[in-house]
Amino acid sequence: MPRYLSTKTNSVKTHFKTIIVSDVHLGTKGSKAKEIARFLKQYHCDNLILNGDIIDGWQLKKSGAWKRKHTRFFNRILKMIENHNTQVFYLRGNHDDFLDQILPLQIGNLSIQTDMIYESQGKKYFITHGDVFDSITTNLRWIAYLGDMGYTFLLWLNRVVNHYRFKRGLPYFSLSQYIKGKVKSAVSYVDQYETELAKMAKAKGCDGIICGHIHKAENRLIDGVHYLNSGDWVETMSALAEDHEGNWQLIYYSEINFKEIRDQEIGSFFSGKEEENESTIIPLRKVSFDSPKDDLNPPAFR
Repeated sequence: MPRYLSTKTNSVKTHFKTIIVSDVHLGTKGSKAKEIARFLKQYHCDNLILNGDIIDGWQLKKSGAWKRKHTRFFNRILKMIENHNTQVFYLRGNHDDFLDQILPLQIGNLSIQTDMIYESQGKKYFITHGDVFDSITTNLRWIAYLGDMGYTFLLWLNRVVNHYRFKRGLPYFSLSQYIKGKVKSAVSYVDQYETELAKMAKAKGCDGIICGHIHKAENRLIDGVHYLNSGDWVETMSALAEDHEGNWQLIYYSEINFKEIRDQEIGSFFSGKEEENESTIIPLRKVSFDSPKDDLNPPAFR
């Protein structure tokens, strides 16, 4: 059963064993490249898993544009490797399927591959972007492109609405997520998608499955299988994080209080305290996570 971090403490450590992000869609107007770079600057981890659709090759082929902020995202990852010796795993998605030409590839701390098995605290997770289970994307590519065009328009409308809300001091609102939640066919698709992935995890002898693809962050049990979805950095702006005790949690960018972080860093500077990975905290409004059984076995990747 999920348990919740006390809202009285309003804090969580910034150093994790593993952080997973997906669906950044660099090269598109809707990509929140600045936000995710800022997020990764605040959080440190031993393992960073980029679970597909990090670069949007589909849009770059059509009308997308590569900007300086998109390059800064990868600069941030290189700094994580250099400063914290972070192991980075880039898994292929459907929008960055151009990676098929070089898979698998390993350069230093960076590994580019199709999917992976992640073992930690006695639990085994199958990690995949999730598009392999989407028959539309796999078998009828032209229909997938049409759907992508409609989704691109929805994201444009989302930016217009939120620009209007920002000027009036209103918080961010994901219009596209709201519309998808109201459309019965979309809700049915998401339910079926999650159920099929849970079945796949069982078939592979895994305790859980970690995916992205549908832009819907989730952390729950489905028929005894731990289903985790990291969400996206176009609408939800969310990430999955595992602490060193094996607890998984969803972190939402909109719930991070950066003002308190700055005040905290200033206070630490004047008090002469150096930042430490294990003790640094970052304020959150609310965090939930599941707690797998404790085990002293070290994590393994393959």
